[in-house]
Amino acid sequence: MKRIFVSGCYDIIHAGHLQFFEEARALGDHLTVSFASEDVLWHHKQRRSSIPDEHKKAVLEGLRMIDEVVIGTDHDLGLDFKNYFLNAKPDVLVVTEDDQYADVKRDLCKQVGATYQVLAKTPPKFDPISTSGIVKWVKAPTESPLRVDFAGGWLDVPRHARDGAYIVNCAISPVVSLRDWDYEKRAGLGGSGAWALLNGEDGVDAELDLGVGWQDPAVIRETGLCVWRSGPRPVLDFKRNGDMLNGKMALLWTGTEHDTPGFADNQRDYDHIAQSAELARHGVLNEDLHQLAEGINLYHAAQLDEGMDRLPDLHGAIAQKYCGGGHGGYALYLFASSEQRDAAVQTNDTLRPIEPFCL
Repeated sequence: MKRIFVSGCYDIIHAGHLQFFEEARALGDHLTVSFASEDVLWHHKQRRSSIPDEHKKAVLEGLRMIDEVVIGTDHDLGLDFKNYFLNAKPDVLVVTEDDQYADVKRDLCKQVGATYQVLAKTPPKFDPISTSGIVKWVKAPTESPLRVDFAGGWLDVPRHARDGAYIVNCAISPVVSLRDWDYEKRAGLGGSGAWALLNGEDGVDAELDLGVGWQDPAVIRETGLCVWRSGPRPVLDFKRNGDMLNGKMALLWTGTEHDTPGFADNQRDYDHIAQSAELARHGVLNEDLHQLAEGINLYHAAQLDEGMDRLPDLHGAIAQKYCGGGHGGYALYLFASSEQRDAAVQTNDTLRPIEPFCL
């Protein structure tokens, strides 16, 4: 009888595990599956098991291709099954191509004369998934805010960052979900950051890999009315709940999409942008709506100097600017009162009210 042995955490059993067990079992007559105990999992990965060990053991024993299940309790890194293996002396230890403990497992096989066999990757029957990916998916929120930026945009792009400068932005509602996205796409509201959050990802690294800034995933994750320090990674300067903005913000759809990465290295006045963020920061700090409006308008002046089209004036608006990289997408309008905001919305079909969002 040819005895096959495999090991892993198998913390959440998925189709990829089943395929691996099937292919390993086909190599012999008897398959033993070992999984790391709750104690080992915590010691080496600093996470709890999804279910108690005895429950996990019962689940694995219920799979038709598995003949025996053991719980690994040894604390040797990558070899929680060491004592069992030395005593049972199976014929073949099967691993995947990406096994990170290959060296110590090869040495263990030599001690008992077992064959160390790497199972070649075969096209999966399902889209590949991992236990960590499942955990992220389960922990992901079902809804997410988007965001508007007031001033300091582009100073969150590491190559454009400035010491002592700031970025001012706010998470907004209505919120979005993977099933319900009631905004235009590619519109300057941080949709990629929201999409990452809804899929259980952080999003900061993904944005930086695109060559753009981190402000979208940062404020969408943080929520609220936020001031950030310019730099290579998000550092929160301070945050308010955004009550000063209730009933005073609206978005105007310009009719065209925009492309943030495509405009990331345009010629622009970063001194002007830093000054706008300083004004906006003091407006947030002092809860002074008109001071915040000054910062927004100063930023919009920098956008116009960059070559963006002039936005239409709306009655009652005290500030306006393109969201995100501009050159299309949504434009933000700030009003002095909710009555003025609501009156403008009622007379303009392309204007929609938004509110600050804070957790």
